[in-house]
Amino acid sequence: MAKLPSEQAPDHRSAVLFELFVHSVVDYAIYMLDVDGRVISWNPGAERIKGYSEEEILGRHFSVFYTEHDVADGKPTAELLTAAEVGSHEDEGWRVRNGGERFWANTVLTALRDDQGGLVGFGKVTRDLTERRKTQEERSGHRQAFAHLVRAQETERRRIAWDVHDDSIQSMIAVSMRLQMLAAQRRDSALMQLDEAIQGAIRRLRILVAQLRPPALNDEDLIASVRDYLDEVVGGWGLECTLRHDFAAKPPPELVVTVFRILQEALVNVRKHANATAVVVSLRGQDGGLLAKVADNGDGMKTRGEASHEASPGEHVGMASMRERAEAAQGWFQVSSGPGEGTTVVFWIPLAAPGTSWR
Repeated sequence: MAKLPSEQAPDHRSAVLFELFVHSVVDYAIYMLDVDGRVISWNPGAERIKGYSEEEILGRHFSVFYTEHDVADGKPTAELLTAAEVGSHEDEGWRVRNGGERFWANTVLTALRDDQGGLVGFGKVTRDLTERRKTQEERSGHRQAFAHLVRAQETERRRIAWDVHDDSIQSMIAVSMRLQMLAAQRRDSALMQLDEAIQGAIRRLRILVAQLRPPALNDEDLIASVRDYLDEVVGGWGLECTLRHDFAAKPPPELVVTVFRILQEALVNVRKHANATAVVVSLRGQDGGLLAKVADNGDGMKTRGEASHEASPGEHVGMASMRERAEAAQGWFQVSSGPGEGTTVVFWIPLAAPGTSWR
C-alpha cells in the first residue's frame, strides 16, 4: 500500500509535493528537456499555453515552439548553450502554439545538473504575455495619438496668434493712428472715443495672442515655464504667487504643454472669478506621474463642494477644457471649494514608464 505524502521520507515527500505543484499550475508552462532539447515532461499549463497534449509533445525537440525565422537563426540551440554555460537564459519574444498561432512569451531556461556537476537536462518556464503586450501597444498608440493632437493644437494656436498679431492688430493700429490724426484735426470727441475703443480692442487681442502662445512656454522645461508665467504674467495681475515643486523628471514636450495649459486656464479662472489676493501652484511626483495643484484664497465656489471625477452638467468651458486635457493624457482632474474657503484645482498626469517613449 502506497504511503501518503505525510508518511513518506522528507526528500521523497518534497519531490511529491513539487510534482503536485507543477501539475496544478495552469498559468505557466513548466516542462523539462533532456540535454539535447527534447521534451521529457509536460504540465497542464504547458498544454493550455502551447496547445500540445502530453502525448503529442513528449520526445519532440523544443524548437517546435519557435518561429521559422528563429529556428533558421539557430536560436533554440544558442539558448541551450547559453543556459548550459552560465546556468540560465531568459528571453522575451514570439513563440508558436500548436497549429501555428504566434504568442508573445517570457521564457526562462535553466540548466539542471547532478551532484557531480554533470548536465542532466533543462527546466523551462514559459509565460504567455500576449495580452500585456497588446495593452502596451494600445497605450503606445494612445500616447502617439495624444502627442500628435497636442502638437496639432499648438501649431494651430501659433498660427492663429501670428495671424492676429501680424494682420488684425497691425490693421487696427493703422486705423487707430488715422483716427487720432482726424480727431486732432477736427477736434471731434466722438472720433477720440472711437479710437479709445479700438485701443481697448488692441489690448484684448494682445492678451489673446499671449494666451495662445505665451512667451514663457518652453516645451522642454515645465518648471521654468510655470515659474516664468507666474513672474511675467500672473504677478502682473496683482496676485501674490508662490511656486512649490518637488519634481525632477523631464516629461516629453506633449506633457509639458498639457500641464502648462491646464495651469494657465486655472490661473486665468482665478483672475476672472476668484476675487483672490494670493495663489499657490505646487508640482510634485506621485504614483508614477505629476500631481499639480492651484490653490487660491478667494471667495470659493458657492454651488458645489468637492468635485467628482465626472464632469458637472453646469461646468463652464474653462473647467471642461482643463478636465478634457487631463483625461486625454490618461489622467484625472478635480476641483474642491467652499464659500469663503478659496478654490483648489488638482490634477494628475501619468508619465511614460522608464525606458519608454511617448513618441
